Amino acid sequence: MAAAAFAISVGLLLLLLAAVDAGSPVSLPLERAFPTNHGVELSQLRARDALRHRRMLQSSNGVVDFPVQGTYDPFQVGLYFTKVQLGTPPVEFYVQIDTGSDVLWVSCNSCSGCPQTSGLQIQLNFFDPGSSSTSSLIACSDQRCNSGIQSSDASCSSQNNQCSYTFQYGDGSGTSGYYVSDMMHLNTIFEGSVTTNSTAPVVFGCSNQQSGDLTKSDRAVDGIFGFGQQEMSVISQLSSQGIAPRVFSHCLKGDSSGGGILVLGEIVEPNIVYTSLVPAQPHYNLNLQSISVNGQTLQIDSSVFATSNNRGTIVDSGTTLAYLAEEAYDPFVNAITATIPQSVRTVVSRGNQCYLLTTSVTDVFPQVSLNFAGGASMLLRPQDYLIQQNSIGGAAVWCIGFQKLQGQGVTILGDLVLKDKIVVYDLAGQRIGWANFDCSLSVNVSATTGTGRSEFVNAGEVGGSISLREGLKLTKTGFLAFLVHLTLIYCFGFL
Repeated sequence: MAAAAFAISVGLLLLLLAAVDAGSPVSLPLERAFPTNHGVELSQLRARDALRHRRMLQSSNGVVDFPVQGTYDPFQVGLYFTKVQLGTPPVEFYVQIDTGSDVLWVSCNSCSGCPQTSGLQIQLNFFDPGSSSTSSLIACSDQRCNSGIQSSDASCSSQNNQCSYTFQYGDGSGTSGYYVSDMMHLNTIFEGSVTTNSTAPVVFGCSNQQSGDLTKSDRAVDGIFGFGQQEMSVISQLSSQGIAPRVFSHCLKGDSSGGGILVLGEIVEPNIVYTSLVPAQPHYNLNLQSISVNGQTLQIDSSVFATSNNRGTIVDSGTTLAYLAEEAYDPFVNAITATIPQSVRTVVSRGNQCYLLTTSVTDVFPQVSLNFAGGASMLLRPQDYLIQQNSIGGAAVWCIGFQKLQGQGVTILGDLVLKDKIVVYDLAGQRIGWANFDCSLSVNVSATTGTGRSEFVNAGEVGGSISLREGLKLTKTGFLAFLVHLTLIYCFGFL
């Protein structure tokens, strides 16, 4: 009987192989049958799947993928944001991608001063801890609160046992609230497939008061997603649970459509160069050593960029433009102006050095290089340090996008510089890497820093799941191997 079955299977296999060689399409209908004599509730199936997904995540260090919207252009959006799902049942929140802070926080139903609508054409939501069956408050005695207190991300009052926070940002805006624990729903890529209903418990802020620009509706989002390296950040929380690697990457599109890629994992690209993080700093500080314009190193004392209490170079995706320490600003602007043809008219607009052009900026302006420790240089095109403001008499007005920080020695690399680049934040290896890249293209992402399995992620799609579900293809060789595998299972029960 087994021999007969094997003969039939081999015959079927040969027919299929002939069809493949002839170029004919092959259809393999697959069905999954449930026992008719055993009733299974959907809730039971969901619970069973959730347990399996949790085990799969914890054992695999899968790549977690977030959608990206927004642009760096300050005349359009001026920020990049992503979407997260929190609570049970899940509620969607749009949050700014911010590598300059640690905490994920969203507006809560009790918020005072929170905007109700957004000029970004997105639906704003408010988190209600009482409406989520998996939500719980974080007490002052909770170890996670103690970790937040140590990094200045949390505080506690003797009047109650509630872990709370108050944040003030550089633009004068602020928020305060309390911490809750609830489920975050993740798009996780594992071995070429996407799990859209995986969850993990995370601690995040529930904002009940906002001030400054956070109250304005023109570019309002639901909150801020801090990607810092302190223990209260989501990247640190998921890493400590074994759900995601302690590395994340982004590739922010610099064109008018914006968007890009944001993953918990290491984007793998051969041209990436790395430099070490300055240790024991609250932000992503790098050792910037010098600046070159058109291949010539500027005469700026390297101590201007050295990290200290009020100095240093910070990578911050929550900053729209870029900022130079006061001592470096004038040499930088003067060097650029000195390299362009005298026929280019220069003007000062609102205190910014600007230029009137009737040709492409790439034909006129020099390349700039930011040179970091370890020999890693970040090459800036003119579009990475200039911003087009308007037009005058048919001439485009391009202005220096780097701003001077009066009386301060801090250099901040914001979205103006970070766009159109792969940027990898390797927290496990304490380094940051980058490479110029077209962020509308697909990337490979490794779930294990430096080595390990790579997954395919497509730019601009929610979780990359569309491209993975619709774009998986079997080559002829792969398809033949698949058929042989099916035959062996059928004939001999191999697993």
